[in-house]
This record gives sequence, C-alpha cells and structure tokens, in this order.
Amino acid sequence: MPVGGKIILVVEVSVGELRVYSICRTAWQPVQLVKPIRIYFRCTGRLHRVFGEHCVPDHQDASGRLLGGRYALEDPIGYGGMSTVYRARDNALGRQVAVKLYHPGTADVGRQESELLVLASLDHHSLVHLFDAGVDVDPAGRSARYIVMALVKGPTLQDRLAQGRMSARHIGEIGYDMAEALDYIHGHNVIHRDIKPSNILLMDYANEAQRARAKLTDFGIALADDIERMTADGLTTGTAAYLSPEQASGEPVGSASDVYALGLVLLQCFTRTVEFPGRLVESAIARLSRDPVIPAWLPEHWSELLASMTARDPAERPIKGELVGALRQVVIADIARHKEPLEPLFSNGGEARPVLPKPDILEAIPDQALQRATALAARLFSAPIAVVSVVDRDRLWLKSYYGAEVEEIARHVDVSSSIVPQDVPIVVEDGRTDPRAKDSPLVTGPLGIRFYVGVPLRSSDERTIGTLSVLGIVPGTANDGDIANLQDIAALIVAQLELRQEGMRNTAA
Repeated sequence: MPVGGKIILVVEVSVGELRVYSICRTAWQPVQLVKPIRIYFRCTGRLHRVFGEHCVPDHQDASGRLLGGRYALEDPIGYGGMSTVYRARDNALGRQVAVKLYHPGTADVGRQESELLVLASLDHHSLVHLFDAGVDVDPAGRSARYIVMALVKGPTLQDRLAQGRMSARHIGEIGYDMAEALDYIHGHNVIHRDIKPSNILLMDYANEAQRARAKLTDFGIALADDIERMTADGLTTGTAAYLSPEQASGEPVGSASDVYALGLVLLQCFTRTVEFPGRLVESAIARLSRDPVIPAWLPEHWSELLASMTARDPAERPIKGELVGALRQVVIADIARHKEPLEPLFSNGGEARPVLPKPDILEAIPDQALQRATALAARLFSAPIAVVSVVDRDRLWLKSYYGAEVEEIARHVDVSSSIVPQDVPIVVEDGRTDPRAKDSPLVTGPLGIRFYVGVPLRSSDERTIGTLSVLGIVPGTANDGDIANLQDIAALIVAQLELRQEGMRNTAA
C-alpha cells in the first residue's frame, strides 16, 4: 500500500483506447484490469459502447420527435457523455428552447436527478434558466428524462476562442459574469466542478453590443449540500485540462476549486492555448508540480489576479465577493486603459491582410479554414507565429497567425520579403547562428525570430505555389514526424484552395 493507504484510480478513455492508472501523490503507474468492464464514451460526436475492441453506436438522433406533446426537437447543438442537447420549439408558447435529452438506459439516474434539483434551486442572470422537465418514451419503448432550458443565442467561449483573439476588456467582462455566477451558486452551497470554455455560453444579441455577456451551463456533476454525492470520496471528476490541484489529487473540493478552473479559462482567453494540455494523467501531474505560466506581457492587474486565482493552495484563492470585486476592478482598469471603441465581440474573427492585390487564383482562398490551419501549425511547435504565403505569377498573398505575445509587434513587420517559396522543407533551429538566417530582418529586427520551419505548398500538378511557415522567438527543433505533420496541414490548405477554385469555376460557368 502507498503511504497513507490511499490509492486513487484514474480511468482514461479515448477512441479505441482504455487506460487505468493508480496514483499516490507523485507516482502514476498503469494497473492490470482483473474484471471485465463496460465503459461508455463519445466517439465522433455520438455515444458508443465498448465491448472488447468493438465500438458501436448506442443511441439515435432524436431530431423530429415531439416531447411531452409540446417540445418539437430540431437539430442537435451539443453532445455529452450522458446526453444530447437539441434546439427545439416550444409549441405552447411559440418560442425556441434548448432541450437536454438524456440517453436512455446509459445515464446515471442519480446524476440526472442531481442536475435537475440543482437547476431547479437556482435563478440568476448569469445561469441558463430551467423551464421544464419530463420523461419521454422513445419508439423502442425506452424511457429517458429530459430538461428544457432557455436557448442561449450565441457561441460557447470555446467556439469564440477558435475565431481569434479577444480584448482584455471583453475577457474581464466574461470573467466578471462568471464570478457573479460562482458567487451566487457558492452562496447556495453548490460547487459546479466543471468550469471550462465549452460550458460558458456567450450572449449574441445581434446588435453589435460592446459589452460581453456570459452564462454558465451544465451542472451535470455539480455538488450541493442537500444532494447525495454521486461520486465516492477520492474519485476525480471534471475535465482534465481544468481540474484544480485538489481535484487532480482526489482531495475534497470547494468553491476555490471552481475559482481555479475559471482562472485557467481566463488565462486561456489571453494565450489561446490550454495551460495544462494532454491526457488526464499528464495534465493532472503538471498542475500538481507547477503553477500556470502567466505571460510577462499581461498588464499587472491581470497577472496578479490570475496568479491568485490559480494558486495551488485553495486558501490563497479569492472566492465569492472578493473575486467579484477583483474582476470588477479589472474591468474598470481596462476601460480606463483603452478609451477607443471596441470591436464587437462577435465580429468576423481574423482578417485577410493582402500584401499585394489578390489575383483571380487567390480569390478562392477560404479565410476561416486558413486561420484554423495557421493556428494549428503554430500550436504544433508551441510557436507564436505561422504564415501561409501563396504566389501566383508575380503576386504574393499572406495569411498570418500571431500569438498574443507578439501580435502588436508582428503586425508592423513585413514578413513577406523573408519567406521565399522552396521546393523542400527548411528548418532553422537558431537564427542567430545559422548562416542562412542570421542577417535576416526577422532575426535582427524587433521580432527577434530564432526558430523557423517551412514546408512547400504543392498543387495537384506538383507545382510549388507557396509556403507554410512557423516562426518562434526561442530556438527549437523539428523532427521528421513534426515536418510530416506540417506537410499534412499544408496539403489540407492546398486541397481547400483547389476545391474552392473548382467551385468558383463551376459557378461562373
């Protein structure tokens, strides 16, 4: 037995793979399964069962069904391990609602009751409102509970982060709304335990309002004093990337655990990267061994607040009214720092920045797809800059991704003259010492680029039409696997370009 006689089992599931680990504070070791088990998990957006090596669908799309003689289900808008959320029409009141339909025969009935009781006891402007609940019988004769909630018109914070950077003021306003929500639920002795970007809904009033509004949703694993705990002591429950240290180590959780998770979410809003990525085990170990890295470029008021919210000691984190007050002051400070009008929160994420006029061949470039591709390429190397350059005859077009730490500088630097199409991959591990790069303005100038890797963009007829490049401000390396991954992203970019070109050609014809 480990010291203290305490072993925590962690079950980690991904598509086609199951791992079980034991932990005693610092040592994680795989353990042997001695009994057959059945586990449910999501695969390609649907709930599946695992029996041996087989993965089979376990529920059908309920779109088109009428629940309770009143709620007409339309399209699915969210998936979870226990349920699917549908957009629906309330025929009695003629309004759009969200219906969470639990999967028949697979969900934990106790947890369903827990979520329903928690939602029924809460009423706050920063929470999604509960309207109704009931039980439905599907065509196969299986019963399933459903709950009806207000339909929030707008993206999740996770979707918004994928679109591009947000202003510090908008981040503060979202944080303030969430702090008020936590202050309210903690005052009612409820702990959410699953604060993450996909559980934060942003209100889009379609009026270009500058003030960000957010609502907290999904109380499926919340704890309340008057509801029986659905998990045994010491069992880690929550989403790996946002677990507090006490959750990761199986210790009792409290309001400070939600504050820690919110701190990681707000940090991610600035950096647009997950602070503790990876599988459950790796992510849990990381937060038990270090504090989150707060970027040096953040304003002092943000650095101090995020550091206190993500302190490893729960007693050092601001909770309830203290957190609300701190985020209120942050919003006031950001308003005072930036007097100019803000761009709307839901404006088109990302801008095309042509260096020269686009020729016809380049008009087909899908902007949103390129933004995601460049962001993915940058994340692959943990670098702050990725650039797609496409050349047609004597014209050049660039699409750039800039991390927040270099964005203000990078937008004033012309990278086009230093990125020349090549027929083979190129890797510069340290621009200061590599003779190919040491005199480049990107190395000697304000960006101070040190690392570079670029692969050619090849058309279907094997012409080199451009380059996908990743640039870093610290020395780095790229192995064969890294280059192969970057080449795959480049191939996807070219495929998108050629597909759009063909579609435009057919439309014109």
